[in-house]
Amino acid sequence: MNRYTGPLGGVLPVFQTPYLESGEIDYATLTREINWLLECGSSGVVMAMVSEVLRLTTAESRELAQRTCEIVDGRGSVVISVGGESIKIAEENALHAESVGATAVMAIPPVSIGALEDELLAYYEAIVDAISLPVIVQDASGYVGKPMSIAMQAELLHRFGAERILFKPEATPIGPRLSALRDATEGKAKIFEGTGGIALVDSYRRGIVGTMPGADLILGIVALYQALEAGDERRTYELSLPISSIVAAQHSLDAFLAIEKYLLVRQGIFKNTIVRGPTAYRLDKETIAEIDRLFDLLCDVLEKS
Repeated sequence: MNRYTGPLGGVLPVFQTPYLESGEIDYATLTREINWLLECGSSGVVMAMVSEVLRLTTAESRELAQRTCEIVDGRGSVVISVGGESIKIAEENALHAESVGATAVMAIPPVSIGALEDELLAYYEAIVDAISLPVIVQDASGYVGKPMSIAMQAELLHRFGAERILFKPEATPIGPRLSALRDATEGKAKIFEGTGGIALVDSYRRGIVGTMPGADLILGIVALYQALEAGDERRTYELSLPISSIVAAQHSLDAFLAIEKYLLVRQGIFKNTIVRGPTAYRLDKETIAEIDRLFDLLCDVLEKS
């Protein structure tokens, strides 16, 4: 197994975790998914919230991280989510991710408490000190927890530098807070868009280094990122409109899981749409019909390239 040593950026999709009917992780399908993502032009993969990391046992999470690094085998970046409910858990998760070949780690704050700001600083400092890899600070308050202050995030970068501390801000309003973080770090912050692609166009214009969308829309997201880099305004909006409409339907973590797995089945990557329960959302017929119409529109745009 090789560790990827290239730049950390570009399109880094968060993969979905496939399951067998028995409820165990389906590693044959995971291999197909990751290979497909790389073939579609991804710069690597991410194991994070929509990989259902909060619903895996510790043993499953460790094995999934190791298997992901083995499947990628140096062909791109591998970012592993290591956040936990205590400093000790996060440190051990980070050490394991580094030991199995991750390129970087990403950490959400503890989700069961609204930690004091100085406690959050100590939490992230401990993760950075435990390993030699870059640490992506994920404000996952779109799903769980509360927003982290811009000042605290900027302080982390000032203490450890832009090569060790990166960011995935998800607190609203996305655009203004992204710009505030950029400005608070004198433009040094390396920031990833993390809203499934719905804010990719606006975020790109504010200076991101990459995006971490879901796996289901990878063909559209890669094409959109390329259009942004080429300055092709017409193609940018032809692609972003159906993408944004699909992501708009993904209004919660479980909605992301349900819709993404549905579209992965539609594209022949997944065998089923199993999400580990208990869940808080189920797709109905009308939503499926609208997702199909929007995905067809996206496919039509992609075929015009």
